Amino acid sequence: MSNPIPARERLALAADLPLDQGLSLYSRVAEHVAFAKVGLSLFVEHGPAAVSAFQKLGARVFLDLKLHDIPNTVELAAARAGALGVALLTVHAAGGEAMLKAAVRGAREGARTQGHAPPRVLAVTVLTSLSAEDVAAVGFSGTPEGAAQRLARLAIDAGVDGLVCSPREAEGLRRLLGSSPFLCTPGIRPAGAEKGDQARAETPAFAVRAGADLLVVGRPVHAAADPVAAARAIAEEVSSA
Repeated sequence: MSNPIPARERLALAADLPLDQGLSLYSRVAEHVAFAKVGLSLFVEHGPAAVSAFQKLGARVFLDLKLHDIPNTVELAAARAGALGVALLTVHAAGGEAMLKAAVRGAREGARTQGHAPPRVLAVTVLTSLSAEDVAAVGFSGTPEGAAQRLARLAIDAGVDGLVCSPREAEGLRRLLGSSPFLCTPGIRPAGAEKGDQARAETPAFAVRAGADLLVVGRPVHAAADPVAAARAIAEEVSSA
């Protein structure tokens, strides 16, 4: 029987804060959280320096840029990301097959040039902030789960390493695609926590039982009165699930 993945390796801190605050917070919760998610706000303000700052603290960096452009542009950006030594990189599945293939190609080549392990390229299916009404308004037919499954199949067939999806879609994607794709679920909210702008949020235990490999937590930790206790409680819930 294989050993279960430690809870710490299944948690990412969404560092959507000013850089100094994000670094301070990560250093406090690092015992419970292995990944630091560098998103658009940090990367637009600080660029690669934001990545290296978290790496110096020992974090595995999840570079959440959600690339979505013509294939050549995405390939160039993914190559630059791969060269930074990030562990995870996101792109939008809706960019299509050629763009997804270009992202994978670029990320691997960029990592190779600097001697890094290639990042996992994760395709974002349907943003967790979108409700069923929002999904219909942007032109997807059917339910959010149906749209996520169609985009997931497209992305996996194009060669990406994994997917970003709502916890509510994870179980269906596992049934559809099996155990091999790496599933990352944002929109994690402990029981009783404010959902904020997350329309399809679920608890850590729900996400793990649905088949998620990595859970992204942000406001439930950095808005907590005691962030370390909050991170510990989430890690314990992941372990027990």
